[in-house]
Amino acid sequence: MKIKTKCVHGNIIENNPTGAISVPIYQAATFVHHGVGQSTGYDYSRLQNPTREHVEKIVANLENGIDALAFSSGMAAIMAVMELFEPQDHIICSDDLYGGSQRLFDNISKKNQLEIDYIDSSNSSAVKNLINNKTKAIYIETPTNPLMKVSDIKAIAEIAQENKLLLIVDNTFLTPYFQKPLDLGADIVVHSGTKYLAGHNDTLAGFLVVKENIVAEKLRFIYKTIGACLAPFDSWLVIRGLKTLALRLAAQESNAVKIANYLKTVDSVKKVYYIGLPEHPSYDITLQQSSGFGAMISFAVNKPAVAIRLLEKIKVVQYAESLGGVESLLTYPMLQTHADVPPEIRQAKGIDEHLLRLSVGIEDVEDLIADLEQAFEED
Repeated sequence: MKIKTKCVHGNIIENNPTGAISVPIYQAATFVHHGVGQSTGYDYSRLQNPTREHVEKIVANLENGIDALAFSSGMAAIMAVMELFEPQDHIICSDDLYGGSQRLFDNISKKNQLEIDYIDSSNSSAVKNLINNKTKAIYIETPTNPLMKVSDIKAIAEIAQENKLLLIVDNTFLTPYFQKPLDLGADIVVHSGTKYLAGHNDTLAGFLVVKENIVAEKLRFIYKTIGACLAPFDSWLVIRGLKTLALRLAAQESNAVKIANYLKTVDSVKKVYYIGLPEHPSYDITLQQSSGFGAMISFAVNKPAVAIRLLEKIKVVQYAESLGGVESLLTYPMLQTHADVPPEIRQAKGIDEHLLRLSVGIEDVEDLIADLEQAFEED
């Protein structure tokens, strides 16, 4: 089954006496036992709920995994995966990460005595050189947020396998429509389902997808114990969103390519970060491991005043956090997504007052470019 069809028909609706096309929302906390030792397969919604189970099967199918776990947010999913590790375990992470992930690693994971090292994971050799006898996993975003660095998933997977490490890949930016990390050797895929999977800026969700039963069993135990499960209605919203994932991403990517090339022509733009530009340093790797480039663009302007003017003058594009929805959103990472990253680290990475991140939506691209043009104009 092709991925466009999987998005629409990714899981057959079971126990469907009415023939409903849309999966029901089982808005129930608990389920009746028909006798001692008897269960319908559903006991308590923290453990499993039919609506949530349905979306989990769709996401697992899209990522070619054997199981998926649906969480109440992307951060809840990442928190759960970090519970796989013991004190003094060593984790190697991409040095350019969503600020919330770095906040978790630096404040919660380190408090729990995990050892975290950050490295430019677009350099596979550098990743390999950080491995020691306490290393248990490699955690990467690719592309990264917000600087759009690309890691060679297959190369890092080979390093992980040689050293018996877990490879965890945050696939939020490209989704399984464009990139399938499990097929390239990853062990766990992370999603902020809030973003492209749900796609409408109307719910929070997170997912972990795995390819081996032993990892799935460990995560299921953590899942039921922590209890950060996705609610039935939110599960249904993600199911609905997934049906148009392929259509949305195709339109968003088409818009993003045109906007990235437009931004290159703007005098006040110093640099454009988009993996679909041939001059991107990892363009060739992207062509090898992904079927598309996605719709996330970051760009640096020449003056902080230009950044402020853009944020305050845009009309069609909206100034807001988050990404991946049908609406185009412009974000100021320094003050929003990466505000909790220590200033000296932000500055060293180039996440400063010049950097903006654009999540390209499905609007008419001519309207989006016209909106950016008027915002770039000085009053």
